[in-house]
Amino acid sequence: MALHCNYLPSNPFRTRPFSHFTLFSPTHLSSCCKGPICISSSSLKLPKKRLHKGVSAVVSEETAVGSSSGTNDAIKLTYLEGNSWLWEVSGINLLVDPILVGNLDFGIPWLYDAAKKLIKNFQLNDLPEVDSLLITQSLDDHCHLKTLKPLSEKLPNIRIIATPNAQPLLDPLFCNVTYLEPGENAEIEGKNGSKVRVQATAGPVLGPPWQRPENGYLVSSPQGQMTLYYEPHCVYDKNFLEKEHADIVITPVIKQLLPKFTLVYGQEDAVKLAKLLHAKFIVPMKNGDLDAKGLLASIIRSEGTIESFKELLAKELPDSRVLEPTPGVPLQISAP
Repeated sequence: MALHCNYLPSNPFRTRPFSHFTLFSPTHLSSCCKGPICISSSSLKLPKKRLHKGVSAVVSEETAVGSSSGTNDAIKLTYLEGNSWLWEVSGINLLVDPILVGNLDFGIPWLYDAAKKLIKNFQLNDLPEVDSLLITQSLDDHCHLKTLKPLSEKLPNIRIIATPNAQPLLDPLFCNVTYLEPGENAEIEGKNGSKVRVQATAGPVLGPPWQRPENGYLVSSPQGQMTLYYEPHCVYDKNFLEKEHADIVITPVIKQLLPKFTLVYGQEDAVKLAKLLHAKFIVPMKNGDLDAKGLLASIIRSEGTIESFKELLAKELPDSRVLEPTPGVPLQISAP
């Protein structure tokens, strides 16, 4: 049974509206379409002092895949590096595992201290109006207290869907949290009247074998025109997912390894996942591609590439497409 918390925020010691910047409302739009694929460009307004030589918070172009005839059946995915995403599903903005304030260091920077490579100047105030927050795991690379504390001060009543493992961290900060066990679902209603369904799936067990698994999510647009699956370690319950379907799968495809231990799966595991869910589109995330230092960072190694993943996928799902996201740039995928 889903647990819904209406907790009055205390004064935690742990470590809206937003600005007028609207990420998904381009001020200039031009398009060039050939068949089902449209390439369009858009420019958004940000203070010049926040611009940066690489990819900044400014969205410069957008790729639309599928039909471009409407917006309600489209999903826009904006990768914010690491495990962080901003999704627009049927006009509802979902912020996922945000790390937008400070570095990722798990409170022990001598062991691991990581910064984003490209969207270094993106701030909380650069977000559009957010309808809901999704948290997949309870550790700092997903449930980032440096980000969540100031976010709670801006949006104390924001709707949150999270793993129950994060309850000790989220309850002191927010008052509208729904904790989903794998198999449970909840509905999010946006200010535009649209509704999306979020179903929790089983992710990795981060601790002893008897501990509750963390979450992945299946997110479905109204009437189920499109479904998105997301789990940031490429760890999943095959028996559960074989009953499901997802048009879009967001997953790591490059493995991250410690000596004798796999931190993040990918490659053939990601291919099996896409095949299991009959995915049309696979959106690979590079959650290990950060400017990292510290003892742990020095012994983590990567295995595989996006290109080697594409080769593996082509053998098993030749009709599926790999859509590589550019950090800060919305990737639009429309229902056929």
